[in-house]
Amino acid sequence: MPSPTASHVVIFPFMAQGHALPLLDLSKALSLQQIKVTIITTPSNAKSIAKCVPNHPDIHLHEIPFPTINGLPIGCENTSQLPSLEFLLPFLHATKQLQKPFEEVLETMIKSNAPPLCVISDFFLGFTLASCQALGVPRLVFHGMSALSMAISKSSWVNASQINSLSMLDPVDLPGMKLPFTLTKADLPAETLNSSNHDDPMSEFIGEVGWADVNSWGIIINSFEELEKDHISFFESFYKNGAKAWCLGPLFLYDKIEGFERSINQNQKPSMSTQWLDEQSTPDSVIYVSFGTQADVSDSQLDEVAFGLEESGVPFLWVVRSKTWSLPSGMEEKIKDRGLIVSEWVDQRQILSHRAIGGFLSHCGWNSVLESVVAGVPILAWPMIAEQSLNAKLIVDGLGAGLSVKRVQNQGSEILVSRQAISEGVKELMRGQKGRSARERAEALGRVARRAVQKDGSSHDTLSNLIDRLRAY
Repeated sequence: MPSPTASHVVIFPFMAQGHALPLLDLSKALSLQQIKVTIITTPSNAKSIAKCVPNHPDIHLHEIPFPTINGLPIGCENTSQLPSLEFLLPFLHATKQLQKPFEEVLETMIKSNAPPLCVISDFFLGFTLASCQALGVPRLVFHGMSALSMAISKSSWVNASQINSLSMLDPVDLPGMKLPFTLTKADLPAETLNSSNHDDPMSEFIGEVGWADVNSWGIIINSFEELEKDHISFFESFYKNGAKAWCLGPLFLYDKIEGFERSINQNQKPSMSTQWLDEQSTPDSVIYVSFGTQADVSDSQLDEVAFGLEESGVPFLWVVRSKTWSLPSGMEEKIKDRGLIVSEWVDQRQILSHRAIGGFLSHCGWNSVLESVVAGVPILAWPMIAEQSLNAKLIVDGLGAGLSVKRVQNQGSEILVSRQAISEGVKELMRGQKGRSARERAEALGRVARRAVQKDGSSHDTLSNLIDRLRAY
């Protein structure tokens, strides 16, 4: 059991960029509260993590080896290195072999009279609960989702048999939950509707880590109370032993407030993207386009995006991660004066905060939604996988801070968005009345989000309360 004066937290992120980045931001927020942080990770991931936490001497990395198993490419330690999402399940099962080295790290800390206040670990690393319980250390779980999306997902998992009897466009009623938008079966993550399918290996894994989730001491949420207050108590009702949900976000803002990020950026050479944006003379004139790091977008769909952006007449900055796609013939000449396509890593937060950016064509991963909201940039929503449809519904229908692209069902289960739909959506977001209204709403939300992490703000106070509660545990 931690001593009352213990000032040390262990953080164990899942090996995926979208999961790890918010926990690195949380590490910085804790270090600014004079809490020492140990991040447990594997050798390959440690290299990239170390680059994200400079200027924070109270954050330390502890490496444990990633297991080698059949069915997984050698040296693959992050989901970004997977050849395709077909390898995700073997990857998830491989992480379970990290339990023993994880326990050894905790045991060493305890034997050296330096027990952590708690372990904060990713939802997918459910094995950490048993280790923490055995050693008397509270485990807090991190999902990387909003409280609303988590509440909907958990309720859908419980009510899957009733929901599965509906057609895809039928409205879904979740008992006891008040929703800020109309929910259909098509909006729900496929994984949440497979709870009764005992032959599905992914559902079996989700059920396993889900049990560890609901038996954890608490839940860390990268969001802010003003956005989530109507859903938190319903979400907490799925947890055992009175576990509390702690809204601490937007987590990346703590570092900005203290000036660390600014001091680092001043010493960096401006990227090609930033230089190009600096050359755009009209504020709010450029749409930023990015679909995250996980979704596979076909080459034919990327062609449609290119044609749609060109036809819109709106300047754009587009991040393309495909290694097989190239611009359609003749397109480079058409877009050279008003479009920039980049394939390297970009600082998305910096791009969204640039004065030239006026909209974001996004897959609606939760990190991207938060970053856009904080920057006051409205979203053109194009959800693709996981809970992204729920995030899109929230930002468009619930909050009014975005618009949706029109999607059509085509070629079986593939969702194809036409160049016309892209062009029309971009023009409306950037130059239409609906887009102007969405921008005003996004800017208002951004002000609330930034206040939340400042002194006396809701997230700032919640973080202080969490630390006090852990010290008293």
